[in-house]
Amino acid sequence: MEQEAEAGPLTQFLASDHRRLDALLQSALAQPEQVHREAYDQFRAGLLRHIGLEEKILFPALQRWRGGEPLPLAADHRRDHGALATLLVPTPTAAILATLRQLLADHNQLEEGPDGVYELCDRLAGSESAALLAAMRAVPAVTVMPHSDSPAVMTTLRHVLERAGYGLETAPDQAEPVTPAQES
Repeated sequence: MEQEAEAGPLTQFLASDHRRLDALLQSALAQPEQVHREAYDQFRAGLLRHIGLEEKILFPALQRWRGGEPLPLAADHRRDHGALATLLVPTPTAAILATLRQLLADHNQLEEGPDGVYELCDRLAGSESAALLAAMRAVPAVTVMPHSDSPAVMTTLRHVLERAGYGLETAPDQAEPVTPAQES
């Protein structure tokens, strides 16, 4: 948190959103073998919104600030974003949740860490940081589709994770869904 306070405004905003999403996921998983549906749904929509902020606002600004040259690791970030979004499609299983948590931990470090994407944005944004923050804050909540556990989704999930350098702890078709808790 101390590091966040010393960070620039874009880093503070986006890292704070990471903390909010982490707290929602933690809340969703507070009871073993159950997922608190309301917290998970908020996490799911929030993560998709966060990915959208980066893909539609932050990365294009970064490329513009770099004279049209994309960020060298942009393809890696996009692969991670694709894997994260795909992990949100099926009903959560223990394997999906474990993979999601690991991918988020690794990915967030690349964004928030020293010389990470967010720090680079703060360095390059200059006088544009306030306008960029306003644009990100104005992005509405994301509406999500119901979960899909079709064989095609699960095959796509395996391929997307493999491209991002990850895999599920067990095969998705063998994993039992985590029991959704009743909404409070």
